[in-house]
Amino acid sequence: MDIILTGPGDAPLFDNLHDDVFDGPILPDLLYEYLADPRLHMAVARENGQIVGMITGLHHIHPDKPPQMWVNELGVATAFRRRGIATALMQALTDHARSLGCTEIWVVADPTDEAEGFYESLGWARTGDRLAMFSRTLAKP
Repeated sequence: MDIILTGPGDAPLFDNLHDDVFDGPILPDLLYEYLADPRLHMAVARENGQIVGMITGLHHIHPDKPPQMWVNELGVATAFRRRGIATALMQALTDHARSLGCTEIWVVADPTDEAEGFYESLGWARTGDRLAMFSRTLAKP
């Protein structure tokens, strides 16, 4: 298995993608846009050339805080779970966040036993008790 921190020229890697990694099919225009955005980051795990896991993050700043990395998504194909792939992906994004000067890395996750066990195994501290997500579909102008 190898872990690759992706960049603007890495779209061809996604030609060999396990169908159980992302929530849906990759849309080429969005993939190119994502890979070109300097604040968006993705690492992928490959086995025998096939992407079997991914992690995405956004490094951001606030007027009152130093740079931080927000972990947006972490996905590993079901057949490849419990083999250390998620841990390796998280380590790759953590190392990358450090290299960008981020002082913190964080995630918002459903408080399931699996999620809590995973993040605790990495030495992360739970800092909240509840999770509520609110969304609104935006009409096109």
